[in-house]
Amino acid sequence: MVTVGTDPLVTIALPARNAELTIRQTLESLRWQTLESWELLLMDDGSTDGTADIVRAVGDPRMRVVSAERSAGLATRLNESIDLARGRYFARMDADDIAYPDRLRAQVDYLECHPEVDLLAARALVFKGDGEIVGLLPWQGEHRAIVARPWSGIPMPHPTWCGRTAWFRRWRYAYPDAARAEDQELLIRAANASTFAACPEILLAYRQGSYSASKTLKGRFGRARAFARHALAAGDLVGACRAWALALAKAGVDLAAALPGFDALYFRRMSGQPDAAQVREWELLWLRLRDL
Repeated sequence: MVTVGTDPLVTIALPARNAELTIRQTLESLRWQTLESWELLLMDDGSTDGTADIVRAVGDPRMRVVSAERSAGLATRLNESIDLARGRYFARMDADDIAYPDRLRAQVDYLECHPEVDLLAARALVFKGDGEIVGLLPWQGEHRAIVARPWSGIPMPHPTWCGRTAWFRRWRYAYPDAARAEDQELLIRAANASTFAACPEILLAYRQGSYSASKTLKGRFGRARAFARHALAAGDLVGACRAWALALAKAGVDLAAALPGFDALYFRRMSGQPDAAQVREWELLWLRLRDL
């Protein structure tokens, strides 16, 4: 039973802009959570469609819409969410992804049992709009392995994050020069003074849209810029050069992926495929959601 009027255990930050085609499935996956003590902050980033109306129509008192007339971007909306959060834990979610039913419970249980961990991610399955499985995103379980190659990217999928609200309030998101790399910039900046981890279970399904070379390149160079700035501040000129060299090399592949018939190159980032049990689990979840 959900108790309204008490502070929730988890605040879920969900910035959204013009997401009316996917938001219903996302909301329903949250309402099925086995941990019921949560609040959702739907940060409507200047939508011109019915995104906010869909959330309000659900009628769940745990879901709050915070609307803005103009778009200000992801970092701004996430920082606003951090300021508004009432939960002890702060979780991320995107408006087109699917949370597995045990997502919040598994992550909160982990954080309760590991007080040294500041930020927790999870394994993520990637799917297309029709439910077809693409693969699994790269994953590492413990801090040393997670931050072993920061110049190449820290494998903590942003929509899977769940951490201590106090940690988010300490570090916050950078704006505006980290656009499309907000998560990586924060991880790079906080890594040496934080402890990261990730659950081994698949707890989120990440919806893969059509490939966009411009968005991919913007994120790639944003990450390289963030790492290079951090490395130069620490006197690591070699590290800064390595980050830019790797970004330029990968950008060549990104551009090739934009050519007709070569978009499969984009999916080289997959770390593997789910096993039979994981496939079946996803199929059952998608069956409940596909007609919403």
